[in-house]
Amino acid sequence: MPRLSAITLRVNDQERRLDVDPRTSLLDALREHLHLSGTKKGCDHGQCGACTVLINGRRVNSCLTLAVMHEGDDVVTIEGLGDPEGLHPMQLAFVECDGFQCGYCTPGQICSAVGMLAEVEAGWPSHATADVASPRVTLTDAEIRERMSGNICRCAAYPNIVAAVRSVAGGDPG
Repeated sequence: MPRLSAITLRVNDQERRLDVDPRTSLLDALREHLHLSGTKKGCDHGQCGACTVLINGRRVNSCLTLAVMHEGDDVVTIEGLGDPEGLHPMQLAFVECDGFQCGYCTPGQICSAVGMLAEVEAGWPSHATADVASPRVTLTDAEIRERMSGNICRCAAYPNIVAAVRSVAGGDPG
């Protein structure tokens, strides 16, 4: 029987203490230990993005990281972005732009989009960035698609996902 590790995570602005097997992924800690079912288990190999959460403001595939690695970190899941009475702007944009069909990938898509916009705001270039030396990234549709490419939608709602991200980011498509 493996020895359990006592950890403290800050999840959705609440300090949570857990005793977990040190091999427990952050995804399993969120879903199985904290009963936060918004974060989805898709491929469990980091290829689909359904499990994307924000850790200290950065997007991370929670299936690829161990819970014990995030002692004291600030973890935000889809449940922490907003609630039915006060949706996060990205959640609202996904509703308004019909950026989902079955909805399975939507929590990961939304968390990824929120993290992606923070990267753009910080001036981080991507593979699609036309001028990587520029301190400001021009957020074209190609740039959005490249930055969101780690999140797969099997229903193919991609045009509406791009529209949702664009509506929050502002600007003209390009």
